[in-house]
Amino acid sequence: MQVVTTGVVFRPQSPPERLREVVEAADVAGVGELWLWEDCFWEGGLTAAAAALAWSERLRIGIGLLPVALRNPAVVAMEIATLARLFPDRFVPGLGHGVLDWMGQVGARAESPMTLLREHTAAVRDLLHGHRVDVDGRYVHLDGVALEWPPAQPPPLLLGARGPKTLRLAGESADGVILDAAATPDGVRAACAEVDAGRAVAGRADPYQVVVYIEPPVGLADDELADVVAKAVRDLGEAGATSVVFQGSAEAPDPGPLLRAIAA
Repeated sequence: MQVVTTGVVFRPQSPPERLREVVEAADVAGVGELWLWEDCFWEGGLTAAAAALAWSERLRIGIGLLPVALRNPAVVAMEIATLARLFPDRFVPGLGHGVLDWMGQVGARAESPMTLLREHTAAVRDLLHGHRVDVDGRYVHLDGVALEWPPAQPPPLLLGARGPKTLRLAGESADGVILDAAATPDGVRAACAEVDAGRAVAGRADPYQVVVYIEPPVGLADDELADVVAKAVRDLGEAGATSVVFQGSAEAPDPGPLLRAIAA
């Protein structure tokens, strides 16, 4: 079985002023990753990630995910590159469709979300790898754009995916996938099979990350929760996950019990 990293989610139902406390608790607990969500209309993902990275010297900070309809890909690449240069090997950005109804609320809902995600991901990834980008797509239009400060080591760019088309796109175009609807070993295996199909189309054999979110049952005693956490890491790792990230519920977002369970 491959080595599996554990992480927790700082859910957006917690106010941003609690973020530093959670970062410090995650450091003490020894988890590898802290993940942030850019749900509308809660906290900004990139601003929260910058603060979290500054408050820790070792945690990897992930954003799962940035809705592509909300930003120009050149701006996304600039922001990611800045954090990647300031905090090498510690920032893991994720892109995705976002909740389409939320995109509609701000006048950004695309007629073809899949086309938008494909174009946006390709542009951001090329920019982060130091390429000059000329593209005149359906949604993305860049004319001779190149980053003046590309990261020396581009961070892995992940895609959040659920359906088979998006999973295959993640395999083709990204460096990893974020799964929030495949919290069982069979679900992870099925999702990875779709990702692998996309990778085969693109002729890819490079390392690939599989981040799986899981929400354990609420109300468990600490020892029971520790057993649930250990079993999930073992089973999901055997199914293909490289990171297993635990989240509280919307009603009980505090990751404290999860941090204690991981540290146990």
